[in-house]
Amino acid sequence: MKNILITGGAGFIGSHIVGMLLKKENVNVIALDNFITSDFYNIEPFMRNPRFEFIKHDLTREIELEKFTELSKFKLKIYGIEEIYHLACPTSPKDYDRLPLETCLANSHGVKNALDIARKYRSEFLFVSASAVYGNIPARDERVKETAMGILETLGARSCYSDGKRFAENLVMYYAAENNFHAKIARVFNTYGPGMRLNDGRIIPDFIYQALRGESVIIYGDETATGTFCYVDDLVDGLIKLMTTDVSGPINLGSEPVYRLKDVAEAIQKITLSSSKIVYQDPLPYRTPEPIPDITLAKEKLDWIPITQIEDGLIKTVQAMKASKIIKFNQYDNR
Repeated sequence: MKNILITGGAGFIGSHIVGMLLKKENVNVIALDNFITSDFYNIEPFMRNPRFEFIKHDLTREIELEKFTELSKFKLKIYGIEEIYHLACPTSPKDYDRLPLETCLANSHGVKNALDIARKYRSEFLFVSASAVYGNIPARDERVKETAMGILETLGARSCYSDGKRFAENLVMYYAAENNFHAKIARVFNTYGPGMRLNDGRIIPDFIYQALRGESVIIYGDETATGTFCYVDDLVDGLIKLMTTDVSGPINLGSEPVYRLKDVAEAIQKITLSSSKIVYQDPLPYRTPEPIPDITLAKEKLDWIPITQIEDGLIKTVQAMKASKIIKFNQYDNR
C-alpha cells in the first residue's frame, strides 16, 4: 500500500485529490488541514474509509506524523510517505485581505514544514503553485508560457499570495536539490467545481451564490471582461499525472478557452432558473484578471488536456452547491 499525504486536504482542490486517489485500491490517504479556509463537509464522505485518515493541524507549526496513533495502521516507520501533494494555503481572493499574515506564513513556514516531511521519507513532492506568480502580463490576450515573466506589486492587495507563491517555488526547488529528493511544481489557473465556498470572492461560486439568492450577479468590469475556467476533475487528473512522471516543472494546468463573464453569468442564471440581474462594478483591487494559460507543455509531457465542457461543469457545480445550500448560506450569513 502506498501512503500519500495531502496538505490542505479539506480544501476545494485537496478534497478532490483525496477522492480521486481513494478510488485506487493500493493507496492510503492522509489529509492534513486546519480548517482556516476549508470545510469538514468536503472530507466527510471519506471518514468511514479505512484507507483514509484526517489530521487537524496548522502546518506553519512543525509536525511529527508518527506520533498520531490513528496513523499507526499505515505503518509510517516502515513504509513512510511516498507522495506529498502540498496545497495548504489560503487561496480565495477575499482571504488575502482577511488572512494576509496567515497566507505569508503558509507560503514560508508551511512549505518548509511540508518539505521537512518529504526529506524524512524521501517522498515525491508536488507543490501546487498558482498562475498568480505571473503577475500582470502586458498583453492580456496572449497565452502565458511557463517562461513568462510578469510584473508583481510587492506590497499590493494580493502580494501575500502572489509573492508568497514565487518565494515558495524557489524554496521547494532549492530545498529538494539540497536534500536530494524529487520535487515538482504545478501552476494552477482558475478552477471551479463542487466543493468551492460560496461567496468567497471567486467568480463562479460568487455568481452561483448571488443567483441562488436572487441577488444581482456582479461582474467586476464591463461587458468585455473575460476569464478561463478549468473543471476541478480535469485539474486533479493533471496533478496526479504530474506526480507519476519525472517532470519537475513548473508546468501550467488550466483551461485555454476564453469566455466572456457575461456569458458565464447568463449560463448560471439559466441553470439556476434565477431572475437576478447582471450588474457591472469597478474591478476589486484583490481580483486582478488572470492570464490565459498556454498548456502546450502539459499536453506534451503529461498527455493531459481538460475535457469537461463548461456547460457540463457549471451544471454539476450548481447542483452540488444547491445540495449544500443550507450549510453554506448559514456559514457565510453569520460572518
